[in-house]
Amino acid sequence: MTTQLSFTKDENELLPDFRNKIGRAESTEDVKKIFAQTMSMLLKRIFTERLQIEYGDVSLNVMNGSATFSVSQRLGSKTEFVEIWEKSDLPNVIGRLAQTAQNRYKHLEKHPEKTNAKIRM
Repeated sequence: MTTQLSFTKDENELLPDFRNKIGRAESTEDVKKIFAQTMSMLLKRIFTERLQIEYGDVSLNVMNGSATFSVSQRLGSKTEFVEIWEKSDLPNVIGRLAQTAQNRYKHLEKHPEKTNAKIRM
């Protein structure tokens, strides 16, 4: 029987700030940036000094109404990352955060007048 690592605690610690920032996002680009920043923070917490994490290593993709994310080829090729990815709930944690980001993204996409009004102010 294998041991599965859990990063739900890290997710729960980042979640209030993430939701606050996502809720205040004024454009779909803001949502993507906030997601990428939060993923960088999460991965830096998990991998500390073992792996160098860069902004955009995990990015939000919103296509056909489903939230997806992509992991950079650079990060995906690292043995340390792959081992954690396969033996933990990290894909699920990132997937839940991507879903939250997607919901805000869709809302902003449906109401571009709100974004345009804030830009003009």
